[in-house]
This record gives sequence, structure tokens and C-alpha cells, in this order.
Amino acid sequence: MINTEPYFTTEYGKAFLGDSSKLMKEIPDESINLVVTSPPFALTRKKAYGNKEDHEYVEWFMPFAKEIRRILKEDGSFVLDLGGAYRKGSPTRSLYQYELLIKLCNEGGFHLAQELFHYNPTRLPTPAEWVTVRRVRLKDSVNVVWWLSKSLNPKSDNRKVLLAYSEAMQDLLNRQSYNSGRRPSEHDINATSFLTNNGGAIAPNVLALANSESNSSYITRCKENNLRLHPARFPAAFAAFFISFLTDEGDTVLDPFGGSGSTGAAAEEMARNWMTMEINEDYIRGSQMRFQDDNQPLLLREVSIPYGKNPKKTKATRSRR
Repeated sequence: MINTEPYFTTEYGKAFLGDSSKLMKEIPDESINLVVTSPPFALTRKKAYGNKEDHEYVEWFMPFAKEIRRILKEDGSFVLDLGGAYRKGSPTRSLYQYELLIKLCNEGGFHLAQELFHYNPTRLPTPAEWVTVRRVRLKDSVNVVWWLSKSLNPKSDNRKVLLAYSEAMQDLLNRQSYNSGRRPSEHDINATSFLTNNGGAIAPNVLALANSESNSSYITRCKENNLRLHPARFPAAFAAFFISFLTDEGDTVLDPFGGSGSTGAAAEEMARNWMTMEINEDYIRGSQMRFQDDNQPLLLREVSIPYGKNPKKTKATRSRR
């Protein structure tokens, strides 16, 4: 599908080192079922992985969006996770997430299938100036998630991401009766509306996923190999939710901002073909740790790599499968 040699491969996937705005040009039209990604946010404070400021973010991102739309299949989806930001020196919020959404839909040719929210209950209270010092704002614990589509009817099935019924719902199903009738909201609930066991509850558009891993295999193996941890990893469960919801086994998933490899790891586990693209070699080498069994020898144990620096002879340290 792509001429550039992958940095490493697995049974189902390939990880590429390079600028995804260029690498995606090698992908044929309408060949990807799902693009799910979390690009660098428009934060005031610069991060090690690089990020644009809010006033330049939209124009920076649109070339990526153009390629994403081209390579998506007609019933494909583009899921974009974006964190918010404050304006520099001000306790007021940037609108860059919404400006990007409007541009993606009005000029980029996408449809907004649905907006979702990624809630992380373990997020630290930032920015400290407004939240913990002056105490004039609340802790920001939610990212917006734009589920975009190329057509009006993207492939999707919410039965694939059902949640366990609550105890109250289980009791209702066992009891097979409840107080039906007209509600103050003017909804008229008949006597059998909620008595069928459908295998679970329909998921809401708020995904509550903590992001507090501290001793995972990925972290352990990166540290033992002296590889830099990605500072903004999103949980593999995030990617897994959308892969389940929006694709079938054998479909192809792309993450153009591969980071620590969460999307690839989720796709591998679910027997989807996948590609990730990452511009930072430290991070892509770290992402390879996600695909090694714990009982395998550490890939880079024999090589001492200065923190944040890459040796010239990288091929000798790679493991291709």
C-alpha cells in the first residue's frame, strides 16, 4: 500500500518513521476504513513532541485533513481527539477546536457524524495559574472528540460497544415491570419499552477513560531500553472503542500521529490491519515495545542510547517481524 519501508512490522501492522503529511500521499485513494488519532494540541506551553499555537493550528492541520479525506473509504470515519487550551496570559479559552471543526466541515468536505467527549478523571489540575493558584477556574478533565465522516452514512454499529447494564436495569429485566406512562418530559413510555434484554446498554457520547498508567509493560521496557516515554499517551482503550464501533475484522486503521503506538496496539489485538506514522524516532522505537512479549529479550539491551538522542546505526538495533 505504501512504498516507504516501514520502521517495524507486526502480524497485522506497519509503523512508519516520517512526516505523515508526506507519507499519506503514498496511500491509494479510498483504501482506509478508519483514521483515529490525537495530534499535538494547541497548547500555550511547548511540549517535547512539538505543538502549534492556537492562532496557527487550523492552517497547520488542514493539509493532513486533505490527505485523510482522500484516503478514507466512502463509508470510512475520521476520529479526532483534541484537548482544549487557554489563551496566553488569560483565563479565557481558545476556540481552536471549534474553528478547526467548522473548517473541516465547511471547507474540508467532512460531515460531523457526532461529537463525543473523552473524560479523564485522573487529569492533573491545570493550568495551575488559574486552577490551583488563583482558584478562578475548574479543573479541565475533558477532550472534545470529533467523529467525522466522508459520507452521510459511515460504517458503524453501536451494538459492538454495549456497556454492562446497571444493577437497576438488571432488576427491571428480572422484574419485567415498571411504572410506564407519560413523563413530565412529555415522553410516553409504554409498558414494554425497556423489558427486552439487548445484551447491554447503549454507550453514551462521553468516554470515561483514566490515563494513569505507571507500570505498564510499555513503560517498563522503554525505561530498561533507555527510550524516551511519549509525554502525551492516550489509552489504548480509546482507540479500541472506535475500532470496535466503526470497523470490522480485516479492515484497515491509520493513526497519522502514532506517538506511543496505542492505536496500533489496539488494532493488533483486534485483528485489524493498521499503520502508524510518527515523526520522532525516539517515540516510534518506544512504540515497538508494545508489540514484544514480556518473555522476549529486550530489543535494545546491548545498546546504550543517550536519552533523547538517536545513534546513526539504527538498523542494527531494529527488530523486523
